[in-house]
Amino acid sequence: MKQPARMDLLQGTLDLLILRTLQGEPMHGWAVSERIQQISEDVLRVNQGSLYPAMHRLEHQGWISAEWGVSELGRRARFYRLTAAGKKQLERERENWDRLTTAIGRVIELA
Repeated sequence: MKQPARMDLLQGTLDLLILRTLQGEPMHGWAVSERIQQISEDVLRVNQGSLYPAMHRLEHQGWISAEWGVSELGRRARFYRLTAAGKKQLERERENWDRLTTAIGRVIELA
């Protein structure tokens, strides 16, 4: 069976996916990546080379915070959580996403 093509994510899209994934509960980076892959039914795969720089950027922006904890495998890991500023940013990102996808849909339908 042919594997579905992997989709590269634009930086802003990855930020939106990370923020949305962390909306539910704090998670360590690997769990965020796995959750995105699971929910997208293996269409979206976020590699560590993209994930961790994005997480650090979001932390620097004040949209997520991190603290050390122990993962389900008993390993020390940084757990990330959405901040109040991150919740507001997620709302803005979702609005932007809705506008963008609506505009793209119009072009596809009319082109």
